[in-house]
Amino acid sequence: MPSPGDPIGQSLPPEDSFLELLAETLENLDRSARGQFLQRFFKTIAQMDLTEALSLDSWEQILHRRRELAESLSKPVSLKRAIVDVLASSNYLRVPILMEYDELKKLQISAATDSLTGLYNRRFLEDQYEKELNRALRYSHHLAIVLLDLHQFKDVNDRYGHPRGDALLRTAAATLRKSLRTSDYAFRIGGDEFALLLVQSDMEQATTLARRVRANFAAAAEPMQLGVSIGLDYGLAVYPDDGDQKEALIRVADERLYEMKRDATSQPQPGPAQRIPAPPASAIPATSSWKVPPVGAKSSFTGTERRKWERVPLAETRAYAQLAADPKKTARVLDLSYGGLALEIEASEDLGPTFHAVLHVPILPPVRVGLRPLYKERGPSGLIRVGCAFIT
Repeated sequence: MPSPGDPIGQSLPPEDSFLELLAETLENLDRSARGQFLQRFFKTIAQMDLTEALSLDSWEQILHRRRELAESLSKPVSLKRAIVDVLASSNYLRVPILMEYDELKKLQISAATDSLTGLYNRRFLEDQYEKELNRALRYSHHLAIVLLDLHQFKDVNDRYGHPRGDALLRTAAATLRKSLRTSDYAFRIGGDEFALLLVQSDMEQATTLARRVRANFAAAAEPMQLGVSIGLDYGLAVYPDDGDQKEALIRVADERLYEMKRDATSQPQPGPAQRIPAPPASAIPATSSWKVPPVGAKSSFTGTERRKWERVPLAETRAYAQLAADPKKTARVLDLSYGGLALEIEASEDLGPTFHAVLHVPILPPVRVGLRPLYKERGPSGLIRVGCAFIT
């Protein structure tokens, strides 16, 4: 890592050369002289009236920020960029004369952006989350934070190398940008970790969007044919439901993220080619013994009647189906068996005599299936349970 006085390139613009020389000279001054000089320096470049102590503190922040940027970008960073970033974020920078306005804006954007994905970075998340949380508090709005990371991302890097992993990260970033509203924010906060800041979004809205992001990413990653059950795990927290402090909300979202990850890894991972099989045609005769009871009536699957296939309960695993007729519509998957599954839908939803859906079940890759509704029954919440058989 270069010291403050080290050159950052063979040929530097005049302003950068001057600042590098300035940094080297300041290193050799005692604290008092350095403070006096920096006080005049900040007054000259940005009309800032700082005490000597604040001038020294601001300079140390600039040097520290320069080291942070160099480490995150894996390349040397100019002092000018670090100066602009620190002074702009501290609201000190009012009348910059080091550079033209367009150049200033480019530097500010660059300092807040992740170089690989083009998303905002962790530092900008910390600043923006504080601002949006204060705004939500002032106007009594909801604010959701969603933390995401790539499921089995390490396996992709180990199997195909980092260039393929970088491509997957860019695919995830593109998915986030396409899935969000213009008022929302997407961030890459490190490695394969991402975050979303959803303005005026309650728990239901945030969950719906997170599911849509997950489904869109699965569809975008499928053509890469990675042979790994890759996906986006997420956890979210909403102000004021889950707390009113930034740190507490992030902690709740983080706990829910790792709860989802534990659910996904608590069972043996399937092979890359595994798919949910459809039953043989003879298993679903034209006059099926699975009679369709009227809405509100007792299901023919309850009581003493024996099921053709044992079911696996999924109501607590966040499994869902994306309805192919309208990808924005989803239905919760209540249980799954070799022969079919049960969905939970709104009473007004009309699935038709047959329909297609993309299933999103923990530990399995997304899979498109054909379904035929067999029965309906109303639950205590007013939602409708629909039993469906797989069709070829």
